[in-house]
Amino acid sequence: MAEITSHINNPGYSDKSTPPELRKKVRLSETIIHGFLFLFGSISILTTLAIIYELLKESWLFFREVSLLDFFTGIKWQPQIGEFSVWPLVNATLMTSLIAMIFALPIGLMIAVYLSEYATPRFRSTLKPVLEVLAGIPTVVYGYFALTFMTPLLRLIFGAQVVQIYNTASAGIVIGILILPLVTSMTEDALSAVPRSLREGAYALGATRLETAIRVVLPAAISGIAAAFILAVSRAIGETMIVSIAAGAGPNFTFNPFNPAETMTGYMVRISGGDLSYDSIDYNSIFAIGLLLFVLTLGLNIISQQIVRRFREVYE
Repeated sequence: MAEITSHINNPGYSDKSTPPELRKKVRLSETIIHGFLFLFGSISILTTLAIIYELLKESWLFFREVSLLDFFTGIKWQPQIGEFSVWPLVNATLMTSLIAMIFALPIGLMIAVYLSEYATPRFRSTLKPVLEVLAGIPTVVYGYFALTFMTPLLRLIFGAQVVQIYNTASAGIVIGILILPLVTSMTEDALSAVPRSLREGAYALGATRLETAIRVVLPAAISGIAAAFILAVSRAIGETMIVSIAAGAGPNFTFNPFNPAETMTGYMVRISGGDLSYDSIDYNSIFAIGLLLFVLTLGLNIISQQIVRRFREVYE
């Protein structure tokens, strides 16, 4: 009995006199599965490190010829004449992402509140697959939808002289449609994770369903909602095909959403698809912009993790 007690209190305890039923058994299948899981996890980490290495290596070739001061000052990006200010591309990227957020965040939040607090199980089981269909549509289809439907609609509303054929507004709205399922799904999961007891307590105090949703459920799920919003912003910033097709194919520093402008990802697609020689300044600029894009999305994900940790509510 003393040996059994010692074995329980000290997991590292091992002795030949330990009863066979208490000795650690080696299960070959679990060992193999553990090895595969470790291998796949290592591959994902090594892949990320390889991507960072390539970005840094190729970006270094670019920044040997272009200073950081030139890269982050000025308002022109024209490598052919030696203008390397990245702000026109960054400005267009932020404009399309902002338009997408203005469209997707409030609509996604309202849909999530409805699914979590009002919808019947039958209606919820119907609406969620419809939203998942939106997430499964190829982005190139969204791009031509923006060009052939959203742009003519904006030109009809605001005038053909105001809205150009290629513009950041139509691209941003369609990106908002693209990320709408992401916002809705993650927000609805965060709201559904709030314990039922909080809702019942609010109802017992005389609160209506709307008051309960706004004053009790939303504050309790704020960490998950904020994480969903920031991940949606990261997805919008990294979108490629929609902005390549609908936003424009030339850098343009403008704050008018109805004018054409090229985003960072749109520039990378256009230049990489052209006839460029390896190690040219245009070729290396792709990796410099890719590194900046990587830093932006990484920063947003770090902020998301910090918000989740800061505002996370733990319920028993």
